[in-house]
Amino acid sequence: MQTSIVQAHVRATSAKLVLSMASTPEELHEVQRLRYKVFIETMGLSSLAREDGLDSDEFDEHCDHLIVRDSDTLLVVGTYRLLSATRARKIGRVYSENEFDLGRLNNLRGRMVEAGRACIHPDYRGGSVIMLLWSGLAEYMRRERCDYLVGCASISLADGGHNAVAVYQSLAARHMAPMEYRVTPHLPFPIDKVAPALKPQIPPLVKGYLRSGAWICGDPAWDPDFESADLFLMLPLANLDTRYARHYGVDGEAAAA
Repeated sequence: MQTSIVQAHVRATSAKLVLSMASTPEELHEVQRLRYKVFIETMGLSSLAREDGLDSDEFDEHCDHLIVRDSDTLLVVGTYRLLSATRARKIGRVYSENEFDLGRLNNLRGRMVEAGRACIHPDYRGGSVIMLLWSGLAEYMRRERCDYLVGCASISLADGGHNAVAVYQSLAARHMAPMEYRVTPHLPFPIDKVAPALKPQIPPLVKGYLRSGAWICGDPAWDPDFESADLFLMLPLANLDTRYARHYGVDGEAAAA
């Protein structure tokens, strides 16, 4: 895998965390072990259990992997998988196309970075890790000269899907993308057949994207393997709120330009 390095490591001194890009097979395995712990073990998805304890797929070798490491223990405590437009062109698709028809976005493919597999160790979910990952993501977008961040965000179906329906209904009216950016799920989650929860519990990742100016690009897809309803999100950098742009290290005026 081609080595890609963030221009400068970003250190959160209070938490003793360091941001970098995975550059060796061993570091990729650390990422995959963390993902397995969070996505498979913590969620109790026994149907996806593997003897090697790694969460991996055919996209991993084509992607860049942001990692946050505890500098005291050297443990990888956070990761984000990034697929550049150049790499996506070489393999002919992005991961989200497993779940959605992205035909309406064909004219944007050369300007999109797909982010996915966002993952934080349960003991490090105080906010510092995701801040570092977003800082690295902003730097990656600048380096790749891409204007759109896209990807799937999952909502657990552990409660039978009631929260997923409530989240979608509460957000769709305010955050739905313009029609020209809409996508279609291959396997739609039956939002009309499940009663919504009384109070939606919006996943932190979804909340962070939407606060930063992201759009929901259509109805949720049903992922039976991971027992989730998945939203396809798009964040045009031109939408990035100035407050969050400063927070994550993006120049808002430059992004808009």
